[in-house]
Amino acid sequence: MDKQTRTYLKGSIMLATLVGIGLALRAAGLDQALNEHWIDAHIRGQGLAGWALFIGMAGLFTGIGLPRQIISFLAGYAYGFVGGTVAGTVGTALGCALAFCFARFLGRRTVTERFGGKIGKVDRFLRDNPFSMTLIIRFMPVGSNILTNLVAGVSSVGAWPFLAGSTLGFIPQTLIFALLGSGFKVDFAWRVTLSVILFGLSTWWGFALYRKKRGADVVNGD
Repeated sequence: MDKQTRTYLKGSIMLATLVGIGLALRAAGLDQALNEHWIDAHIRGQGLAGWALFIGMAGLFTGIGLPRQIISFLAGYAYGFVGGTVAGTVGTALGCALAFCFARFLGRRTVTERFGGKIGKVDRFLRDNPFSMTLIIRFMPVGSNILTNLVAGVSSVGAWPFLAGSTLGFIPQTLIFALLGSGFKVDFAWRVTLSVILFGLSTWWGFALYRKKRGADVVNGD
């Protein structure tokens, strides 16, 4: 099984898991309970305070390793498709920044000792075109988000190109999972189908950009 096939398989399993969770909540009537007893109480309808609480929690949990797709799914559930895409992107970008800054300014020795073998690989991959290569990494659901953030933090890559590329690169999958999370009230089947299609397209685009970049490096003799 090649890398691209494994990537599609991994993403499909994640999508199926979230769909299954949503269906289970819906069948048990817990989607309404969750809406009324938690989201409405703490997030939805709470204005700026609720939004800030969600962003803070999203940043904290993605910063310590919670998959960003889950945060995007929950953002879609709380805020709908458009609002969830915005909240999910901001929250996961904050988590990325927290992990990156921790590695760069506080935990450099710990990260280096634990992931020293990966730092050189990440450095070589990102150093020439840190913004575009970070963008490509974020388009593809491969590897570990937290590991990428930590290792990039102790590499030579600049903070702003990495964080800007990450934030922009988070948008396609955030949009997909926010759409999926918002879809358990109206047009469920349509939203799930569209989410799967968009996921496939975004992953294909990431691989296409990667191959184009690698091809250009070969032509240029890098």
